[in-house]
Amino acid sequence: MSLNPQVLGDALDEDLSLHTTLCRRDAPAFQKACRSKDELVVACTQESRLFTELSEQTEGAVSLDVRPIHFVNIRETGGWGREGAQAMPKMAALLAAARLPDPEPVPTVTYNSAGRLLIIGALDESERIAGMVGDVLEVSLLATGGQGMQARRYPVIAGALEQVQGWLGAFDVQWRSDNPIDLDLCTRCNACVAACPEGAIGLDYQIDLAKCQDHRACVKACEAVGAINFQREPQTHSERFDIVLDLRDAPAFTQHALPQGYFHLRGGLQAEGAMATVVRLRDLVGEFEKPKFFTYKQKLCAHGRNETVGCNACVEICSALAIHSEIKRNQIVVNPNLCVGCGACTTVCPTGALSYAYPRASEQGVKLRTLLGTYAKAGGKDAALLLHSEEAGGALIGELGRSASLDKKAVRGVPARVIPVPLWHTASIGLDVWLSAFAYGASQVWVLMTGDEAPQYRDAVREQMDVAQAIVSGLGYSGRHFRLIEAKDAKALDAELGDAPAQTVKRRATFAIQAEKRATVELALDHLMQDSAAQRAPVEAIALPGASLLGTIVVNKDTCTLCLSCVSACPASALQDNTERPQLRFIEKNCVQCGLCASTCPEDAITLQPRLLLGEQRKQLRVLNEAQPYHCIRCAKPFGTLKGIEVMLAKLSGHAMFQGEALERLKMCGDCRVVDLYSNPGETRIHDL
Repeated sequence: MSLNPQVLGDALDEDLSLHTTLCRRDAPAFQKACRSKDELVVACTQESRLFTELSEQTEGAVSLDVRPIHFVNIRETGGWGREGAQAMPKMAALLAAARLPDPEPVPTVTYNSAGRLLIIGALDESERIAGMVGDVLEVSLLATGGQGMQARRYPVIAGALEQVQGWLGAFDVQWRSDNPIDLDLCTRCNACVAACPEGAIGLDYQIDLAKCQDHRACVKACEAVGAINFQREPQTHSERFDIVLDLRDAPAFTQHALPQGYFHLRGGLQAEGAMATVVRLRDLVGEFEKPKFFTYKQKLCAHGRNETVGCNACVEICSALAIHSEIKRNQIVVNPNLCVGCGACTTVCPTGALSYAYPRASEQGVKLRTLLGTYAKAGGKDAALLLHSEEAGGALIGELGRSASLDKKAVRGVPARVIPVPLWHTASIGLDVWLSAFAYGASQVWVLMTGDEAPQYRDAVREQMDVAQAIVSGLGYSGRHFRLIEAKDAKALDAELGDAPAQTVKRRATFAIQAEKRATVELALDHLMQDSAAQRAPVEAIALPGASLLGTIVVNKDTCTLCLSCVSACPASALQDNTERPQLRFIEKNCVQCGLCASTCPEDAITLQPRLLLGEQRKQLRVLNEAQPYHCIRCAKPFGTLKGIEVMLAKLSGHAMFQGEALERLKMCGDCRVVDLYSNPGETRIHDL
């Protein structure tokens, strides 16, 4: 790897000196930088611990609490590989992004654990693990069989597990005890085991009722202790624990993302990663915090209206089961304790009611704009952003870089134009940020998934990328701009990074990503429409896939009665009425394709049509349906639509309550009906009764 401090310095607007062994021979240069109040970026992640310790030991160094050190990897991400000599623009971009300030603080979610651990599984394996953590944790065992040790070191619960709910520090465990032997009273004297003629009692000290022949010899043998009682009624018990370790084949939780504090080790200590789990268990005592990863704005939510469900995307995609519907309140509820911060809910949310909070989309936008702007300033072309997870994705990219350093003929390494961008989770960024990145000048945006993600996340990201690709292709940009990459090893990743560059924008956008998702999408679309105006074919609209959050609705004018129930249901004010005349009007820019109008319509007259309408008409009110008004037969005032009144008359004409004069009153406005009731001498009045 060769570095050119002149090129890097010009791109970063500062004078740079080249150091080859900053952690060894050139350490005094690092210590000098530690005493400066300027932003400190170290282009080495391998020795981050050493640099941190060296800073703390340097006399006169600025405190890390005041001025933290930012570490960035420019070696594996581009310096090591076939195109290392061309990677200078990418290195400049990574260095520029590394010195950006940390994300603004957000509210936190707190877990409190006193270390009460419940191990569910066979007694022998449970007791072995309990021996490894019992010095720091308060262990209880819920036995599911097996032979326990003679010495009773831990409380043992016997019974059938019914339910486990909760999270770290607040697991509510419910079980049902229906065995005649009470393990709390049992002294493990083995007298009942020896006395049972059927061998129905094992060293788990529970009676196999299928083998028991009611001799009750065990009861007599245990008479002094009184631990066996066949007359005991089955009971349901519940208790709260801080941590749960589940050794059974089938876990207590079936979702992909397990709650914090719950661990599933099928096979016990023989399971892969068992010792790492034991180490983690020992550390789970105390108070723990994590960011509250999401913000929710109920007024933007398209989940429901009038107890009718419209958009249910976030509830369906959440792999942690942290989101549930409260349709009576026309909203969703997110449990912050269960949320793992994947952000997939924010990616599929069409309105931006759910948004990712740490980091915010606006902060991600500043980072992407800095990366792409610095890359272009340093002479880079056709940048491809590779969005990856910090842990699994970062490790895979590092492995690819190291493999390329050893054998450039077999492995190419990360191409010079590919800029890795670490994320907390690859599903946390969606259409608004992807389109903005393309508008900022990226040739391509790729999302790397390594197999650890929930299957529904891969599907959702792929669907949203299809929408983004349909938009830019429809606008006339050639090539494949958005792609989901799936790779589990360096060789597979190396093969996936060879796509040819796609066509970029002629003029790079300068807008800032907004807090509101729809506002950002509109800014990106406006820029791309203007940028592509000269090159695209003259089309009225671009057809989009079904997962689109953009589109129109089609109204069947033959069945629509203009009841306007869809207007009251629309959460985005895309559908509007007209106080002057019977009309259903529509602003396509506002439509989020939630489907509430279609599910609310009593005549099933509405269908969704995903598309991007080009031109100013997209932002203007247009009439979808209008009808001839119905005039009161008494005063001639319009009070409804002709079709609506005719449908009502047809439905009620056979009803016993609407015959003769009653049916005629349905043809009158509200005022005239009252007048007719009081002026008709044939009507029965209350004082006549």
